[in-house]
Amino acid sequence: MDLSATGDPFVTQADPQVHVGLDLQQGTVVLRQGGTDYAPHHALVEFASPEGRPWTAQEARFSAQGPDGEPVSLTVDLLNDACDGPRAGVPGVIWKVVALAATSAGDVGITYEPPTS
Repeated sequence: MDLSATGDPFVTQADPQVHVGLDLQQGTVVLRQGGTDYAPHHALVEFASPEGRPWTAQEARFSAQGPDGEPVSLTVDLLNDACDGPRAGVPGVIWKVVALAATSAGDVGITYEPPTS
């Protein structure tokens, strides 16, 4: 490879939001809306840390196919109306998806070491 690189990377959080995408195994999650069941194949969870406060999950967006085969997007607001805590009534399985996304983001259990030359 004909490439050179210099520098000392530094990341800033100008926008204190992180979006974590997960590919879900078909059929492991079922969402029901308006009497129709949807089996999402992808979830996108949005985390935020406004004004240096602890990270919290704000929203989960699920991609699925409707009964007619057309793509469907379902959005779940995870914060209550005051934006100071979790929204009541969110099903437990959605919180499990959020926990998987947090793990994928490196909050728990994920470590990485660059390869040695």
